[in-house]
Amino acid sequence: MTNCDRPTVLVVEDEFIVALDVSETVRDLGFAVDGPYARTAHALAAVDKALPSLAILDVNTADGEVYPLADRLSGAGIPIIFHSGHISAEEIAERYPAAGACIKPCPPGNLVTMIDTVRSKAHAA
Repeated sequence: MTNCDRPTVLVVEDEFIVALDVSETVRDLGFAVDGPYARTAHALAAVDKALPSLAILDVNTADGEVYPLADRLSGAGIPIIFHSGHISAEEIAERYPAAGACIKPCPPGNLVTMIDTVRSKAHAA
């Protein structure tokens, strides 16, 4: 699956180029990547095997919305970043107060900052 020596980031994104870009940004930070998954069902199956350290989720995936996965991860205390062009940061905060939101298009630097932010919040909790 992934390297156990490094924290793992689950990437769920159905746009191929965006998925590669997000995955590469995460790898450049020294994380292992689980995915990218274009389908929520595939990501749920991966989470059944091992929980990630953090998740970056597009809201609309190839098989529907990502909320069942987000609910599962949130319930397990996994930090989440929503990376989407279909929902506002305010809507995310209302449903998932501890989650971060990067609205597409999102420059890699903004994603890096958000990763640091949600990890800091998780460690403080």
